[in-house]
Amino acid sequence: MSEHHEPSPQSMRLIGRATAACLLLFALAYGLGATAIDYAFASDPLGPRVFPLGLAAMLALLSIWYFFSPGPAEGYPTGRLLLRVLGIPLVMLAAVALFEPAGFLVSTFVLTFGTALIFGAPPFKALLGAVGQAVLWWFVFSYVLEVYLPTGALFGH
Repeated sequence: MSEHHEPSPQSMRLIGRATAACLLLFALAYGLGATAIDYAFASDPLGPRVFPLGLAAMLALLSIWYFFSPGPAEGYPTGRLLLRVLGIPLVMLAAVALFEPAGFLVSTFVLTFGTALIFGAPPFKALLGAVGQAVLWWFVFSYVLEVYLPTGALFGH
C-alpha cells in the first residue's frame, strides 16, 4: 500500500516553473503560427495576425513572470483529473486540425462541445451550447468585426 504525501515547497515551485516553461513554449509556437497567417494588406492594415500575436505576447510575458515568481502550486493531477486536463489540449488540437478543412463554424463547435463535455456538461446542453457559441462567434467576427472566416474546403472554400 503506498502512502500519499504532500510535495515539498521546493517541488511545488518546480511544478510552477515547469508549467511556466510549457506555457512559454506554447506562446512561442502560437506566435510563430500566427506569423504564417496570409492576408491582403490592402483589405485590412492590421490583418488577422494582430489578435493571435497579441495573445502570444501576453502569454509569453505572463509565463516569464510566473517562471520567476511561481508562488504555491498544486501537485500534478492523476486519474480522472489527469484525463480531463489532457483532454483540453486534445480537443484544441482537433479544432485546429479541422479549421481549414471544415471551417470556423465546425472547428468552434468541436472546441466548445468537447470542452463542455470534459467539464461535465450533459451532452444535450453541451450540444446546445456549442451550436450557440459557434453561431455567436461567427456573427461577432463576420458581421460586427468584419473579419473573413473560412467556411472550409469541405464546404467549397
